[in-house]
Amino acid sequence: MSAIKDSVHDHITVEGVAEPLLDTPPVQRLRRISQLGTAALVYPSANHTRFEHSLGVYHLADEALGHLGIEGRQAERVRAAALLHDVGHTPFSHNTERVLERHDGRSHDDVHDLLRGGEVERVLVAHDLDPDRVADLVAGEGQLGQLVSGELDVDRMDYLVRDAHHTGVPYGTIDHGRLLRELRFVDGELVLAEGNVQTAESLLLARALMTPTVYSHHVARISKAMLRRAAEALVGEHVSADEFRRWDDHDLLVALRTHETTAGYARRLDDRDLFKRAVWAEHADVPESLTAADHATVREHERAIADRAGVAESEVILDVPPEPSMAESSTRVVVNGEVRRLDSQSTLVGALRTANREQWRLGVYAPADETAAVGRAAEDVLGLDVDALVVDVRKGIHQTLDEYGA
Repeated sequence: MSAIKDSVHDHITVEGVAEPLLDTPPVQRLRRISQLGTAALVYPSANHTRFEHSLGVYHLADEALGHLGIEGRQAERVRAAALLHDVGHTPFSHNTERVLERHDGRSHDDVHDLLRGGEVERVLVAHDLDPDRVADLVAGEGQLGQLVSGELDVDRMDYLVRDAHHTGVPYGTIDHGRLLRELRFVDGELVLAEGNVQTAESLLLARALMTPTVYSHHVARISKAMLRRAAEALVGEHVSADEFRRWDDHDLLVALRTHETTAGYARRLDDRDLFKRAVWAEHADVPESLTAADHATVREHERAIADRAGVAESEVILDVPPEPSMAESSTRVVVNGEVRRLDSQSTLVGALRTANREQWRLGVYAPADETAAVGRAAEDVLGLDVDALVVDVRKGIHQTLDEYGA
């Protein structure tokens, strides 16, 4: 048994299968995968890693199992899944996940192959645990999989608090102690016990506030888009998708600096010489065909914008976020003895959905001295019936005032 000092949960006791799993290469690799990717370019103290987050998720899973009265091999399987739930992340976490998905269709929670044929499998088998069943839990399958990946999962409870702590943004602070104590299984469904509508709302509100402030901050989005574009130039051409999946942040940065086609992006990311917003369009001003565009269509639009603006293709990035969604709104709570969806009980859900949609933005990014030309070209090519947000640094025109990185 080991006790590890954690910045969020104080001391975490690691025992059972989790203790030897900690020292396996896939888990140690998480020390070199940043939790928030390029968000550290906005919040300099956000340098925490997937390793410490995984420890936190393990800790909260252990507490939840105790409150739910789940013991023995079932509990050990969940503890293993909690500690291993992020081993499938690509470098810089979610920043490059789409690159892998486009090449082999796998998301970060599909880890069956990563738990087989190495140290992780050896440890799991030595503790009488089937690696495939552990991987199923990571993917959120089965009743207990809801604890690891679901609307009320311990993953969400840890990252909100941890990201708030390391960024200094207080909006992610939640009462995870109460959330864990009030978890129940009703007909195989993970729910919050009677009297916890406000408890569920607090989780929803924390996520809704952290998203525009941290996860979708415009500088984080720009740097993420630049990193993703650079990674796309490597995968398939210079590195296989399978090898890329096992890289850490340092591997990717070195590769970007090494290859001629990506060295420019690497230099900009290293020096924080980032692209700027040429267009920043609201959801209502963007054609439905564009919000639903696939990757190939987005790349065609980028080439057309670059051609019309008279700039290099590499100097235009079109960033189309997924449609606004709020998975936490389907959280189940017990009300008057019945299990009900949160969105049927809370007027707050509707307000947050509206805010979520109003905060959605399509972005077109370019070097600072090209934003005016690229903005005009993007409006024409994309058919945007709006006055694009054009930031022309040469003329000193700035349409927004934001924190560091505006």
